[in-house]
Amino acid sequence: MSVTYFDSNARMSQITVHNGTVFLSGQVPSDATADMRGQTEQVLARIDELLAKAGTTKQHLVSAQIWVTSMAEFDQMNAAWDAWVVPGRPPVRAAVEAKLAKPEWKVEIMVTAALPEA
Repeated sequence: MSVTYFDSNARMSQITVHNGTVFLSGQVPSDATADMRGQTEQVLARIDELLAKAGTTKQHLVSAQIWVTSMAEFDQMNAAWDAWVVPGRPPVRAAVEAKLAKPEWKVEIMVTAALPEA
């Protein structure tokens, strides 16, 4: 079975597709000056772009892993998430508090999705 890689560099790929499953790398905000909700909205918009590039959408999400830097801002992240996720189709999800690679980032999200059946 083949594996397809998109937007790769020497360290990682943004997207990997294998056996009808799309794996995205952890996505972080492009504008780290925004608050938690704003950063989360940026990340979710980027996830939409990458899923489209791979040939799927958030309607086909199967799992999500979310890292936030402060549980005090967890509700802001959830507000953005709840507005974004497809009603009736929420993926399995884990969310934890963690120190991220850059101190200005408040959230990182990694998702897995299925490719739609042809």
